[in-house]
Amino acid sequence: MARNNDLPPYLREGSKSEIYAPKNGNRFNITTSSFINGEEGVNEHGFAVAMTFVMTDLEKIKAGFNSCFIVRYLLEKADNTEQAVSLLMGLPVSSNCNILLADKKGNMVVVECTPILKKVRAAEIFENGSIVCTVNSFTSDEMKPYDDAKGNDYDSHRRYRTVLDSFSSERIKDEYIETTEHLLKGDYGFMCQYDDEPDFETVWSSIFDLDSLVIYRAEGDPRKKKFVTDNRLHDLIRRG
Repeated sequence: MARNNDLPPYLREGSKSEIYAPKNGNRFNITTSSFINGEEGVNEHGFAVAMTFVMTDLEKIKAGFNSCFIVRYLLEKADNTEQAVSLLMGLPVSSNCNILLADKKGNMVVVECTPILKKVRAAEIFENGSIVCTVNSFTSDEMKPYDDAKGNDYDSHRRYRTVLDSFSSERIKDEYIETTEHLLKGDYGFMCQYDDEPDFETVWSSIFDLDSLVIYRAEGDPRKKKFVTDNRLHDLIRRG
């Protein structure tokens, strides 16, 4: 799994990658711009969760879990994609979001969520494998009417096409860490190069190896910052 996290620059200083080891839940690594929730992570079972925000009209927001709390909850409680879907379907969701779920067996989906409806979107199938991709909009025709961005979504469609085209053209190959780094940098097409947006930038960029539990992370714009290996979860699990 791989992800760019794009935020207003003032949130950079408070962004962290933390290891949690709760007594009654899974141990996990989560990356966050706040403290008790998170935007993405992987747990000890090689199960990964990530979110994307989708614009919601303020009058449509309801009581429930926001997307970042969903990420933490599922990392702590679920061992795989199937379990996570079951748990998520029972959660009240406060606002529009996409939740990407992927486990080390290759099971992956995106759950498109609103306060009143959820839809599971299956992986895209190519000759060289399957992928799921999510951006700051809903992809399923059924869910598009619930997106309140009205096109103001930081070129979500362009980013989505870049990812799918990179896989269909087989640019993402066996050296998947290296080629995924190129994808996140924008070498294969527009991803997150917000050079004309002074109040929006890539605060971190991550690649998760679900088999080894090793994470590769660039702390900043991946065009300017190197990807550094994070072995903390891997080492924690090996110690038992």
